[in-house]
Amino acid sequence: QVQLVESGGGLVQPGGSLRLSCAASGSIFSIYTMGWYRQAPEKQRELVAAITSGGSTDYADSVKGRFTISRDNANDTVYLQMNSLKSEDTAVYYCNARIRLRSGVEYGYWGQGTQVTVSS
Repeated sequence: QVQLVESGGGLVQPGGSLRLSCAASGSIFSIYTMGWYRQAPEKQRELVAAITSGGSTDYADSVKGRFTISRDNANDTVYLQMNSLKSEDTAVYYCNARIRLRSGVEYGYWGQGTQVTVSS
């Protein structure tokens, strides 16, 4: 029905930057809030940033001033620009979206995850 496909993860040195992308496809009527979560080894999944369909944003305190979330509503895509990366940002990053299908049903969907490793 719906797929969220992430890209852009990888290995980067401390202080470096990465840009994650997540594109939604399928039987989509509309997309509400989109967000990025992350899960480090032996830790719970946590919200990193979220953006509403109107463009309002929310960030975890640990990434404020370093990460920027944005979205392209025409292409059902959300981005996460990550600057000044730290070793503690190392995690698997997951895209999440609340989507209304053409059938009228709403679901929350997850991407498959993309690994971000910050290391020298």
